[in-house]
Amino acid sequence: MTKGILAVYPGSFDPPTNGHLDIIIRASHLFPKITIAVTKSINKKHIFSLQERINLLQKIIKNLKNVKVASFSGLLANYLAKINSFVLIRGLRALSDFEYEFQMALMNRNLNKKIETIFLMPDQSYTFLSSGMVREIAMLGGDTKDFVPECVKIELKKRSLDLSKDNFIE
Repeated sequence: MTKGILAVYPGSFDPPTNGHLDIIIRASHLFPKITIAVTKSINKKHIFSLQERINLLQKIIKNLKNVKVASFSGLLANYLAKINSFVLIRGLRALSDFEYEFQMALMNRNLNKKIETIFLMPDQSYTFLSSGMVREIAMLGGDTKDFVPECVKIELKKRSLDLSKDNFIE
């Protein structure tokens, strides 16, 4: 474990998936402190509010003593400077993720020269998984039990009727 370093795992987590949890667990073994930094993406329609996503993540990580959940807005590089962190955790599922993540890592480093991005690969059983796919499965009435933690599955099921009416949170 890297002594004293706070690593940040940013994302919209809408909804949090088993792939996200896998990355969180892997990162928690590498760093003494992890902050899951939840943001409202300006480019996405959300099915869960920011507070709902924070609450779901808090339930999911309750047994991980070195992990906490926070929210942020604005530039990620500014948030990292504010909390005195320079390590970003990002998941890479497939080659298709690499170009986007590579560009983001370089941009973050350009904004703050101290930022280092650590890429973690999830278990191979999650390489196909994305929040967008889970939202679509839920919206179409499919079973999400293999893709999300139980508490998320329950909330998706409650929300699925609203999702079919295109009731997204702006």
